[in-house]
Amino acid sequence: MSELKVKVCGMHDPENISGVVAALPDYIGLIFYPQSKRFAGMEPISEILDAIPPTVKKVGVFVGETSTKVIEVCQSWNLDVVQLHGKESPEYCKKIQESGVTVFKAFSVDEHFDFEKLGAYSRVCNYFLFDTKGLLPGGTGHKFNWQLLDNYKGEVPFFLSGGIGPGDLEAIGKFRHPMLFGIDINSGFEISPAMKDVRKVNEFITEIRSVI
Repeated sequence: MSELKVKVCGMHDPENISGVVAALPDYIGLIFYPQSKRFAGMEPISEILDAIPPTVKKVGVFVGETSTKVIEVCQSWNLDVVQLHGKESPEYCKKIQESGVTVFKAFSVDEHFDFEKLGAYSRVCNYFLFDTKGLLPGGTGHKFNWQLLDNYKGEVPFFLSGGIGPGDLEAIGKFRHPMLFGIDINSGFEISPAMKDVRKVNEFITEIRSVI
């Protein structure tokens, strides 16, 4: 298994972001969904932007937003990546991708998930993100059965998401899939919504890169 990328999602406090980026994650996720407890706000905040170095890619998370608004926010925040958590079509993803950003498309997985439908997204998404299916959009704080991903035979690399916490290093180390690209962490490392435990994030990133 090659070195896994790490994305720390759901942040908006500049000081907390500064602490987390010191651990050298590959991606920082900012949520642009007004109903989220981790909503960063649509207007760019210089303190947040200043806290994220160029070596860490900025991911904007959107749910059911218009493509025009997504592209506008991408430009104003200088985002590197758009992560789509709604019911966006392949055509929608293509439009976002053609605006010049990398596209992550999130899919909520349960035992009824149809992996065949991912084929339509294979050329318009750079990465998939597999999360736990919940009643509402976004994370649930719970893991799904990772063995279900044995049914994924596509060639788009993916992030593993959904309820991952500090105690999951061993399980991640044992999980094998040729297209596993990265790990997405959020609520499992929080002190309160959007505030991460910097020590736990640092230890997790250090361990995942030294052991896995």
